[in-house]
Amino acid sequence: MFFKQRSNSDGTLSYFYGCGGKGLGVAVDVVAGDEGWFVEEAQKAAVRIAFVIDTHIHADHFSGGRALAEMVGAPYCLHESDEGKVHFPMRGLKDGEVLETGNVITKVLHTPGHTLDSICLLVSDLRRSADPWFVLTGDTLFVSGVGRPDLGGSPEEMAGRIFDSIHDKLLTLPDDLEIFPGHAAGSVCGAGLSGKPSSTIGFEKRWDPYLSIADRQVFIANLVAEIPERPAEMARIVAANLGKAA
Repeated sequence: MFFKQRSNSDGTLSYFYGCGGKGLGVAVDVVAGDEGWFVEEAQKAAVRIAFVIDTHIHADHFSGGRALAEMVGAPYCLHESDEGKVHFPMRGLKDGEVLETGNVITKVLHTPGHTLDSICLLVSDLRRSADPWFVLTGDTLFVSGVGRPDLGGSPEEMAGRIFDSIHDKLLTLPDDLEIFPGHAAGSVCGAGLSGKPSSTIGFEKRWDPYLSIADRQVFIANLVAEIPERPAEMARIVAANLGKAA
């Protein structure tokens, strides 16, 4: 298995991983302008990019996912709830669906809250074990934080959905499972994010201030009280990522 994490100056994190032996890869949360990097890395590793995935419709940066998918002839994937909302062809991913790329498999977890379409990606390397090795948590769970709840509905409702997604999906995973989030410090997608770009489920259970809150209503009140300022160009970015603008 190969695995690469790419960071940007605004705290955004992108991922490229897959099976080198079978020559298949997955690109996740590609930032506009980084498409060439993914193409070069795929060429270096002698792999074909089989899937390009955005963990949700982004509101803080322009996505390069659709452009990369067109460049390499791969399906551009979002959660199935985005079908009919976006203005371009996409492959809708279902909760529990498994994507196969050689010896590396990716299970889709629908984790609404930050946005209604948010997903996490649970990844296993079958050459080591069928058990998951890591999870890409998108903007649902960060190192030392969780996603902002004001992008897809009332903040209180969305904060409750984040609580449910984290407790029903992510915190049921093994404590030693690695997590790789969609952002680190510098991002406006959550409050109090760490500069460390990875962690484990168990460490976050102990030290993430939001995960120590077991009461759903208290979690909601705390998360709503700490929403960062919205990105200045949010409306234009979302419109472009939906395919409504150039």
